[in-house]
Amino acid sequence: MEYDLSLILNSLPLLIRGAGVTLEITALSVGLGLVFGLIAALAQLSNFSPLKWLAKIYVDFIRGTPLLVQIFIIYFALPAILGRRIDPFVAAVAACSINSGAYIAEIFRAGIQSIEIGQLRAGLSLGMNWSQTMHYIILPQAFKRIIPPLGNEFIAMLKDSSLVSVIGFEELTRSGQLIIAETYGSLEIWTAVAMLYLIMTLTITQLVALLERRYKKSDAR
Repeated sequence: MEYDLSLILNSLPLLIRGAGVTLEITALSVGLGLVFGLIAALAQLSNFSPLKWLAKIYVDFIRGTPLLVQIFIIYFALPAILGRRIDPFVAAVAACSINSGAYIAEIFRAGIQSIEIGQLRAGLSLGMNWSQTMHYIILPQAFKRIIPPLGNEFIAMLKDSSLVSVIGFEELTRSGQLIIAETYGSLEIWTAVAMLYLIMTLTITQLVALLERRYKKSDAR
């Protein structure tokens, strides 16, 4: 079997466009996931039992079910309840952000609990309330510690976002499928798709490492 490099070169613009869409979905999903995750983490650490259990149910349910099933629920099952179709892009971002939020919630919870309890008590003794102590003392320190796992979550979501291709949304994986359907160049196209994912993940890894080094330098001053 011959390896057709010209097929890769001709398909590259479409694949790069798909990679851009993949990055867009990932950035939006993790960005919203940070909001969902922080809220869920703080809820799990609160003393208000109903809120605490609601957050725990959310985290356990999402972490205990496949992202693919969650995509199907939002794109196929939810419209049956709402009585209207959901745009594939909205469904993709919603499913991925809800999924990412559950994992980020555990990252935030672990990061917050890693901060010495004495710092929380010190903030309270200075006249701050619980929210102010979290905002000004605990969360800034916790964020520095969770940069590596947050980077891993971004990379995981970047790869998992390929699952939205099942609802016909044209990101990188779906772009590769459409090109293969026309050219039958499975080996060439899937190799190109894999290389684009690898380039994106390695770039993100380096950016996370750079951010981590900058925080370490700021702490050393």
